[in-house]
This record gives sequence, C-alpha cells and structure tokens, in this order.
Amino acid sequence: MQCDFVFAYLRLSRDDKEKMEESNSIKNQRLLIQHFVEKQPEFAGAKLFFFVDDGYSGTTFDRPGVQKMLDDAKTGKINLIICKDLSRFGRNYIEVGQYIDYIFPSFNIRFIALNDNVDTANSNSASMDMMPMINIFNEWHAASTSKKIRAVMASNAKQGKYHAPVAPFGYLVGDTEERLPVVDEPNASYVRMMYKMRSEGASSPQIAKALNAQRVITPSDYTYQRLGKPNPYISNHLWNASMVRDILENPIYKGSVVSQKYTTVSYKNHKKFIRDSDEWVVIEDAFEPIVDKELWDKVQEVNDSCSHGKVT
Repeated sequence: MQCDFVFAYLRLSRDDKEKMEESNSIKNQRLLIQHFVEKQPEFAGAKLFFFVDDGYSGTTFDRPGVQKMLDDAKTGKINLIICKDLSRFGRNYIEVGQYIDYIFPSFNIRFIALNDNVDTANSNSASMDMMPMINIFNEWHAASTSKKIRAVMASNAKQGKYHAPVAPFGYLVGDTEERLPVVDEPNASYVRMMYKMRSEGASSPQIAKALNAQRVITPSDYTYQRLGKPNPYISNHLWNASMVRDILENPIYKGSVVSQKYTTVSYKNHKKFIRDSDEWVVIEDAFEPIVDKELWDKVQEVNDSCSHGKVT
C-alpha cells in the first residue's frame, strides 16, 4: 500500500546527553529513520515529518512533541508513526502499551519501532509477542537509572557540591569541581539592599516597587540574558513580592549550601514537593556570603514575626 506521508518521533533525554550516548542523539535517530524510509518501496515519494522532544524523560507523556503528534493522530492527520525503538516513544510500559495496543489501532494508525522489529502491520510476528516484555524492561531501566541518579545527587550534596544548573540572583555558578557559587556584582548589591530594607521593616511589595523603580532586571530575565536566549515564560519583566520573598528566605545568601530540599513523587511522576527540613543537607559557611549571618538572622526574625494572613 502506497503511503504519502510518514511521521517520525524522536526523543533524547537529559540522561542520554550526560552519558554521551551518541546512538540515541536526535541526529542519529533522524538519519536512521530517513534511511529506512528511503529503502522501502511502499514509502517511495512519501513526505517525512518529524516530531521532536529534546531533553525529555520517557517516563512521562507530558512532552510537547509527543503531545502534538498524539493530538494530530487523534484528528486523523496521521496514519503511520516510526520511532528508532520503543524506549524513544516512552518508558512507561502501561501508557506505551495503551497507545500501541488500543489507541493507535482505533484510529487506524500503524506503528513501527525499527530496532525492536515492531510493526503493528505484522501483528503475528515474534517481535510483537515480545513487545510487552520490552516495554517492561524499558521502564525497569528508567527506574534503575533514577535510583542511581538520586544516589549520586545525595552523595554530591553531602560533599558540599552545588548541583543546580544556575545560581540564584546575585551569584554565578563557580568553575571549580564543586561548582560553588561566586558573588556576582552589581546584582549582589541589590540583594544587600533587599535585606537591609526588610530588616528596617519594609514589606516585600515595597521592596519589589523599589527594585522596579531602579529598573533592576528580574532573576529570570537575567538568567536568560546570560544564556543569550529570550525568556520563554510570560512575564511583565517586573519584580513582585514572591520574587523578593524567595531571596529573603534563601540561606544561600549567608554562604550556605542547601541540598536535597526538593524531591519528586517518583521516577514516573515528576511533580516536585519540599522535603521535611530535617531531610535537607545543609553545609554552613561553604562560600562567600552576600549578607552576613547577623543580618540574615534578623531578616528571618522579621519574616517569622509577620502574620501569615498579611501580605509582607
């Protein structure tokens, strides 16, 4: 049967990048699928379209590329999907099985995973029989990798290493092995101003107003400015009380590394939540502070004394 359009899905996770798994690179996935399509007589002259998720875990289907592909599939725009292998499509065996066994057939969509020899047009093949086991193994691999990453992060935290990709406003990530923050002037001077104003009784909205009056760049805008990229988040580019409170409550400004503060529900559910404070890893006096401990403690006393029902 002649096919006019071929749709391919490509995915690369952050773990793949860190492990330098070149075979899983977006470029190699694209070339593999292109070569396959070119060799198949049934795809002669077909137009090839790609959906790509670069830097997304396969344990969740909350990925922009795959969601766009699935939305198009459900509206009848797609009747063939090709992936490098089943793990590129996803590592959640329940959801992968649901799409391949139930949803795709209901929309008359053919699914091919090249390296696993899976082709739903050949439902009686041994590879199709093995597909549930392959999906379970793919999820097991994700769970195992997650455990290893959590163990490494916990070990690095106890050694005082800074693991965040960017430092909070007023700091830059250092270039040493520990990546400890280094003071970033003049932004550090604005942090000191915030702490001084708060210690003297100014509220968070008042501090935000003062920062906006001085046209101080917001933390998010500053981060993307350094990366040379536009800020992808909807923003009015103004400070607000929440931004100020985040800075006034962060112990990093007194020179402390705080790690293991946040975690996720599981390797499949990436929703973050705050651990109990006794589970945090805190290393005091790890690097140069922006404010001294006396001022930081005074500001925390002001924060604690304020009523929870009052905007401060």
